[in-house]
Amino acid sequence: MRMPALFVGHGSPMNAIEENEFHLGWRNIAARCPKPKAVLCVSAHWETLGVSVTAAERPEAIHDFYGFPKALFDVQYPAPGDPELAARAAGLLPASMDAARGLDHGTWSVLCAMYPDADVPVVQVSLDTQRPGPWHYALARELAGLREEGVLLLGSGNIVHNLRMLDWGRPEGFEWAERFNDEVKRRILACEHQELAAWHMLGAESRAAIPTPEHYLPLLYTLAWRQPGEALEFFNDRTVMGSICMTSLLLGGS
Repeated sequence: MRMPALFVGHGSPMNAIEENEFHLGWRNIAARCPKPKAVLCVSAHWETLGVSVTAAERPEAIHDFYGFPKALFDVQYPAPGDPELAARAAGLLPASMDAARGLDHGTWSVLCAMYPDADVPVVQVSLDTQRPGPWHYALARELAGLREEGVLLLGSGNIVHNLRMLDWGRPEGFEWAERFNDEVKRRILACEHQELAAWHMLGAESRAAIPTPEHYLPLLYTLAWRQPGEALEFFNDRTVMGSICMTSLLLGGS
C-alpha cells in the first residue's frame, strides 16, 4: 500500500501542547491514514550546507525557540530513530548521515499530535537553502518511492511565514497573505509545480509571504511526492496572526 504524504503548516510551537484546531487537525489526519512503518520529515528548522539525514537511534527533541512557557520546553518526544531508513534516504539523495542531530520542533510539534505514543520511528532530512526551488523539487522526487515501503513522507513549514510582520493579537490573516495563500492553492490544484518552485515569480506578495525560503521549501517536497491523478485535500486552511498560514495538504488520503 502506498502511504499518504503530507505538507503541514506547523506555525507556533504552542500548537504542540494546545488543544486547538490545528493540533486536532493533525490528530484527525493521522487517524484517517494507515499507521506508517516510519516517518521521514523535511522540516523548515534544519538548514545545512549540503544535505544531511538524522541517523541517531534515539534522537532527542530539540527546543529550538525562546520566549515560550516552561510547559513547552518540558515536552519530550522519545520516538526512536531509524538508522536503516536514514542510510537508505542518504543513498537515494545522496546525503551525509548525522548521528548526533535530534528532532526539531517543526517535526515533533506535529508528530506529538499525530502519534502521541511516540511509537513510530522518525528520520529528518535537512534543507540546503542555498539551492533554488527546482533543485529541491528534483531532489524530493528521489524519495517518493519510500511511500511504497510504508514510510509517511512529511514536509513541515508554512506557505506564508513572515515573523517581522506578525500581529499576535490578530486572529486572521492580512489580505495580502490570504491572497497569496489562495494563489498557491490554485496553482497546486492546477499541478503548476514548476511555477510554484519559482516562487519569486508569483508576484509582489511572494516577497512578503516568503522573505526567506526555509518554511516554503517543504511544500515543494510534498508536491514532488504526488503521483499522477492522486487525490489531494487541504486541511487546517487558515491564516493567523496576519502573516502565518497554517494551510496543510494531504496526498492520497482516504
